[in-house]
Amino acid sequence: MSSPPAKHFSKVLIANRGEIASRIVRTLRRLGIASVVVFHEADRDTPAVRDADEAVQIHGEPPVAAYLDAAQIVEAARKTGAQAVHPGFGFLSEKAHFAEAVIEAGLVFVGPPPSAIRAMGDKIESKVLAVKAGVPTVPGSADALESGDEAVAIADRIGYPVLLKASAGGGGKGMRIAHNAQECRDGLARASAEAKAAFGDGRVFVEKYVEEPRHIEVQVLADGFGNVVHLGERECSIQRRYQKVVEEAPSPFIDAETRAVMGEQACALARAVGYTSAGTVEMVVDRHRNFYFLEMNTRLQVEHPVTEMTTGIDIVEQQLAVAAGGKLPFTQKDVAFKGHAIEVRIYAEDADAGFIPATGRLLKVRFPHGDGIRVDHGVREGLEIGAAFDPMIAKLVAHGATRDEAVARMCRALEETVILGPITNIDFLRRVVGHPEFGAGRIHTGFLALHKESLAPLPPTPDQEKLLMIAAALAHPDFDFHFATPVPLDGLGAWSN
Repeated sequence: MSSPPAKHFSKVLIANRGEIASRIVRTLRRLGIASVVVFHEADRDTPAVRDADEAVQIHGEPPVAAYLDAAQIVEAARKTGAQAVHPGFGFLSEKAHFAEAVIEAGLVFVGPPPSAIRAMGDKIESKVLAVKAGVPTVPGSADALESGDEAVAIADRIGYPVLLKASAGGGGKGMRIAHNAQECRDGLARASAEAKAAFGDGRVFVEKYVEEPRHIEVQVLADGFGNVVHLGERECSIQRRYQKVVEEAPSPFIDAETRAVMGEQACALARAVGYTSAGTVEMVVDRHRNFYFLEMNTRLQVEHPVTEMTTGIDIVEQQLAVAAGGKLPFTQKDVAFKGHAIEVRIYAEDADAGFIPATGRLLKVRFPHGDGIRVDHGVREGLEIGAAFDPMIAKLVAHGATRDEAVARMCRALEETVILGPITNIDFLRRVVGHPEFGAGRIHTGFLALHKESLAPLPPTPDQEKLLMIAAALAHPDFDFHFATPVPLDGLGAWSN
């Protein structure tokens, strides 16, 4: 669905890096809008810098600090003549002070108003707003806990197990599950300390822990004229350490009636906070399809491609159109869902050793092609995967007319994906997507722990061991690609994929 109002911008700066920067550049180019990316020296040779119309170097040590420096980024936008700033996801995307700085500089922030970011960024305040908007919330404390005694009293009332959760931040930091009073007291102290260290805010609240929960979220879009629509739900229940591993749309668990109610209530919450742009209302769903509000992400989600592939709507394009003052070009009745899409996140990490991040040079990169396959990435052969940033290499998405077809296409796509160099989680993803319980849609947030044994890797065959040795030789720092200098294979250690 096209949105001509987005063309009111002639140049947009992308305050991000990697695959999401490259993905936003693609939409800008299609709309005829010039793109500017900012980059740290560590990212000089990445595709995002190459693909953009302009690139501005920013500075920081460690490198991540550069992408968190609002002043540098706003100045880059002003110097290049950009009219708007798209934050992508992560970094400054959900920082109200950054949105305010962009606006104060006379630029347009491609996202919701700072007031909505601030309200939804506080889990306690957002829960209060959700209640006012009529969205069901998980039973628990209305405000931050003052003491261990208070935490235990509330836990006794709502019943164990309970979840102690930091009010600020996310990503699993500042979260503890408690099954009794002692664990509740200890969990409060640990969650508060962790939250204080990670977010500078040690406030913690307590809520009922839903056992065998599903993590299901609703994508919403809203413009500045009061129009709010939802684009259906995404199932994000395959997680490790509260981090998503596999996402899909629609959920294999949600029926049409529940989908309609969840969507309506997500839109009601967006209206209640004066929301504009794209946002995601995250829910926890129990085995009886009762759903409860968790939080609202006031930005583009990592997993937005599955929604785009099942609706045909370019969410980034709609963000740009709304930011340029345009109306959504469709209403809720115009949103149609087609087929099923699954996304996996390919990381440089050793999934079989506790998901330890990996580093190294990308010696060979080959992504799959074909009907229903989409790959969002920001890498190329020869690029170094370092420890400075999140180790995600790519997002692989498969779409099919049915979920079974999407699963089959994803399995083939993973088989066809080749990444030599740093160890990756590709083999692990193959085992997850190929697991019979995943195929049957019987998933929840404890899926990986429950099926740990059946998801474990099989010992390599003799032929696979030979390939491992060859790949290890290629990855060895003493290997000369120009002269193919022989490298002894002894003591090279293991490689992956």
